Amino acid sequence: MRRYWLIFAQAVTVCLAILFVVTTLRPDLLRLAGPASAPQAAAAGVRPAAGSGTGVVSYADGVARAAPSVVNVYTTKHVNVPLIPLPDDPVLRQLFGQMPGMSRRQASTSLGSGVIVSQDGHVLTNYHVVQAADAIEVALTDGRRDTAKVVGADPDTDLAVLKLATLRELPAATLASDRGLRVGDVVLAIGNPFGVGQTTTQGIVSALGRNGLGLNTYENFIQTDAAINPGNSGGALVDAEGRLVGINTAIYSESGGSMGIGFATPIDIARRVMDDIVKTGGVKRGWLGVEPQDVTPELARAFNLGADAGGVIIAGVMRDGPAARGGLRVGDIVQSINGKRMSDTATLLSQIAQLPPGERATLGILRSGKSAELAVVVGARPGLPR
Repeated sequence: MRRYWLIFAQAVTVCLAILFVVTTLRPDLLRLAGPASAPQAAAAGVRPAAGSGTGVVSYADGVARAAPSVVNVYTTKHVNVPLIPLPDDPVLRQLFGQMPGMSRRQASTSLGSGVIVSQDGHVLTNYHVVQAADAIEVALTDGRRDTAKVVGADPDTDLAVLKLATLRELPAATLASDRGLRVGDVVLAIGNPFGVGQTTTQGIVSALGRNGLGLNTYENFIQTDAAINPGNSGGALVDAEGRLVGINTAIYSESGGSMGIGFATPIDIARRVMDDIVKTGGVKRGWLGVEPQDVTPELARAFNLGADAGGVIIAGVMRDGPAARGGLRVGDIVQSINGKRMSDTATLLSQIAQLPPGERATLGILRSGKSAELAVVVGARPGLPR
């Protein structure tokens, strides 16, 4: 036994001596053999940086695929600039502002970003980037420039589609499905912040389904900590492989710059809006004709609901509307639509709006304490498309 112990001790001593020599003289051998990050990076869609060893991960391939499709959008509009300081009172400001000789027309320029989504010249951007613009110019990464016109816009999601005047056979983005996104996935934001030129920033998906921010009528944002700054609006949010997963739309900031809280419109929503605009010039949205209300603790007690019942109570149903024809009543609690659970009013309205008019939707409801399902034919929201 003593002999075996001596052999073991000597083997350990020799191994430690070899490790010490290698660590001192050739540490690069340990980096080549040890890290498992290269296979993991390959599985994630990124590759080791060229000439840097297998332990360093780069997103260069994804950026190279996505960057050519991201463009700079320059807009010009004319505004009335007062020649003298106007009073603080809004009525007086409007009165004096409309008087002849009190103001002059001046050209105002602004910048943003956009994403080429078709080879024939369609560009997806934010509505606020091109709102009220008198002239729009688009600059590609290869130096080409072209004028553009607005095909259509959807203020409810802050999206707009442009069409380039002459350029064709363009580098279109590869559109992914945002349904595969998870919190923690790596994403890259590409745009033109502050007009410095095309810039790529990296971060992760911080949250999904953000709403209640007061930015749009229908909110279902991807939240990311990838740096998004003024000028990034309308630019691309892509995954590690360079596939478009969202359109950068807004930031939360107290200073005007990035604070690590940015919001992007998911590409599945943007794709539907874009398709409707290209085909019809506007966006058709689903409509049921109901007045929903969040289930408060008081209402939950009144309806004898459990703590985890969830759902949205129907406070009003429009006569002869889609919901009324489908059998929905005041007091019903809608717990799901097509199997997707409804947690609050914003979620319910957003889900209804995404349903194509004419489609049959299955509503899971709670009525008088009993679960039931209703088949409702979705109507078209009145007044649309614009």
